[in-house]
Amino acid sequence: MSFLYRSTRDENETATASQAILKGLAANGGLFVPDEIPMLDKSFSELGDMDYCGVAFSVMRLMLGDFTDEELWHCIRSAYDEKFDTEKIVPVKYHHNAYFMELFHGKTIAFKDMALSILPYLMTTAAKKNEMKEEIVILTATSGDTGKAALAGFSDVPGTRIAVFYPKDGVSPIQEKQMVTEKGKNTFVAGIRGNFDDAQTGVKKMFSDPALQQELLEKGFRFSSANSINIGRLVPQMVYYVYGYTRLVKAGTVKAGEPVNVVVPTGNFGNILAAYYASLMGLPVAKFICASNDNKVLYDFFTTGAYDRNREFILTTSPSMDILISSNLERLIYRLAGNDAEKNRELMQSLSEKGRYEITEEMKSSLYNFYGNFADMHEVAEMIRKVYDEDGYIIDPHTAVAAAVYDKYRAETGDETPALIASTASPYKFTRSVMEAIDPSLSETDDFRLVDRLSAISGVPVPGAVEEIRSAEVLHKTVCEKDEMEKVVKDFLNI
Repeated sequence: MSFLYRSTRDENETATASQAILKGLAANGGLFVPDEIPMLDKSFSELGDMDYCGVAFSVMRLMLGDFTDEELWHCIRSAYDEKFDTEKIVPVKYHHNAYFMELFHGKTIAFKDMALSILPYLMTTAAKKNEMKEEIVILTATSGDTGKAALAGFSDVPGTRIAVFYPKDGVSPIQEKQMVTEKGKNTFVAGIRGNFDDAQTGVKKMFSDPALQQELLEKGFRFSSANSINIGRLVPQMVYYVYGYTRLVKAGTVKAGEPVNVVVPTGNFGNILAAYYASLMGLPVAKFICASNDNKVLYDFFTTGAYDRNREFILTTSPSMDILISSNLERLIYRLAGNDAEKNRELMQSLSEKGRYEITEEMKSSLYNFYGNFADMHEVAEMIRKVYDEDGYIIDPHTAVAAAVYDKYRAETGDETPALIASTASPYKFTRSVMEAIDPSLSETDDFRLVDRLSAISGVPVPGAVEEIRSAEVLHKTVCEKDEMEKVVKDFLNI
């Protein structure tokens, strides 16, 4: 089965799955979306008997139609191997009235590993399929987790280079140390004086600059993206929702075909969009519960139908969600607009020029299965402490945002439909916030001493991803202004 991907801003710009993965972003700033989303062709019982790789193949072969079975199996088996610290890849655990999908057992202990472990293999396979001669330059903005996961995935991969930009004062100490100690010879990391939205805007600007693209081609380079704007990120994320659901079916928690609710801590909207796309394949989801932190632009959107980034940007204890421009929401808006690229382009132009747009009442009515709410930093700390006090289970601040919003949803609605919560990062990635929530007296302790305290109270060994950066040398020291991003990329490429 093969179908085209199409730009959300130009119905005439199309690409095969492999071409869309290579391009990352459409020519005029649009995102590639599938012309159709095929239905799952395996029963939930059959999928429940498969391991993670089997479920991944069953889902991804439907979405990546121009990859052969052999190519896809190679990518999947290369990605989901001993890099993960559990054979299950995604354990599902019951705590606090919900099922937590632990998406953080990969190399960099965050959910981004689920897709960024496979993206380099998808991309290099796609390059061969399309006889691409240029060296691929991965250009990525990160709010904390994508950066290290992308660096780890592409480190020393032949035919690729990777440049990552992060907000210098907008990530956790562990997140920053993970990035700036990256050893790959083809890697580059820079902190920018600004926030994630500034970094993301700068990356998009470079992608959309025809003169820069031509200059790169003449020097033998071609940009691509490891952000969730790339469908090579989005499709692998669909897999774990199907996998999580089929674990519940296999365990007898739900009967095959019975709905669940999905709860996702949301910043750039890619993770929850992947759940939505999985539902279009036949995954029975009753409600998509979109959990925001203090930067509650998405909560306001689902409440009012108006998306407005004209507001204070707040640095929180869940920094990967500190985002005011949720790029992947464009894919949902395009669908709500009846796949009308012109209508979508008008809305995105309004966002670019005025910082806001508002959807029609008809479009808003199509959001009936989405629920938005938010949890502030005080509520997040309370939730971390509460879940720990209940049974010793420790969650990170992003997962705590989701759990707190899920509690609000249940209190408002009385809905007891089983819920899958996307647990997006290991608590070890945000040790200070987690430990201060559990015991506020620890506020003066060194970050790595807090790591050891966390291990002692949780009984979970310190992950290798944290242990290896304890004394690692800082190799990436570049800090730049947001309008210097193009210059530092050119310096990195020696052009």
